[in-house]
Amino acid sequence: MNPLRLISVLVVVVALIAGAVLLRNRPGPAAAQGATTALPAPAWKLKDLDGREVSSGQFKGKVVVVDFWATWCGPCVEEIPGYIALQKKYGAAGLVVVGVSLDRKGPAHVKQFAQAKGMNYTLVMGDEAVVEAFGDFQAIPTTFLISRDGRILHQKTGGMPAEEYEKLVKVALQ
Repeated sequence: MNPLRLISVLVVVVALIAGAVLLRNRPGPAAAQGATTALPAPAWKLKDLDGREVSSGQFKGKVVVVDFWATWCGPCVEEIPGYIALQKKYGAAGLVVVGVSLDRKGPAHVKQFAQAKGMNYTLVMGDEAVVEAFGDFQAIPTTFLISRDGRILHQKTGGMPAEEYEKLVKVALQ
């Protein structure tokens, strides 16, 4: 076999193997960092910290930040002041922040924590079903920005500076 042809065959084989490895290790949509999906947001019904039902349908026509978090999660706790500020600044313009707690200690523990932090936004207790509905993500904080028409505009796993999230919220509110 001629050396040029051998090199060509090797390049093609290496490219195919590299492509297969990249496809196999590619993160799925739930693991996307800063992904813009425009997929419909799932409908959900959860209990707030006082046991009252809260559903996604209550927020139709609003821009909604859905933040999956826990009291024991350092990056989650770091984001709280930013969400407090967003709710305060943009609530009248149609923003709703919903904190979905994945704490296992229960609503009384979360309520005490929320009061101590001055959390001014809707807080509900999450479960496996809502995590699965939002793509079965594997880490918190995981946050979704949902448009007024119920589509996921942005998804982020991991902490995010409040200034960056505010930019996304401003665009969504326009």
